[in-house]
Amino acid sequence: MEDKSIIIAYVILFTGIGLLAFTFISAYIFLINNPSITGSSDLVDVFGSSLAPLIGASIRIMYLGVMGWIGSGLTARGVQLVTQLKRLNRPEFRPRTPAAIKPIEPIRAKETKKNDTT
Repeated sequence: MEDKSIIIAYVILFTGIGLLAFTFISAYIFLINNPSITGSSDLVDVFGSSLAPLIGASIRIMYLGVMGWIGSGLTARGVQLVTQLKRLNRPEFRPRTPAAIKPIEPIRAKETKKNDTT
């Protein structure tokens, strides 16, 4: 049972890391591309031709944000599971105590004699 849980924890961890890596690669490829914004003398044509790439870019940015959020959540949960399972698998060290503890009788102080020199 412990082997299955540690395997699942590592699968969650590496899935999150893979999603984060894919997100960063996609973001890098997205930033390398040069969006072309065309200019025109007609204001309606300018808004129409420039809004389409901006809407597409905003959709891609939201997609990358959600994918990064899910990837970081999976990675954090995977790290938490792995550390928790390793902590549970570590043996506990308990000091050995004898089964029956005998009570210790207190030692009485010796009485000292008083010297009367008066």
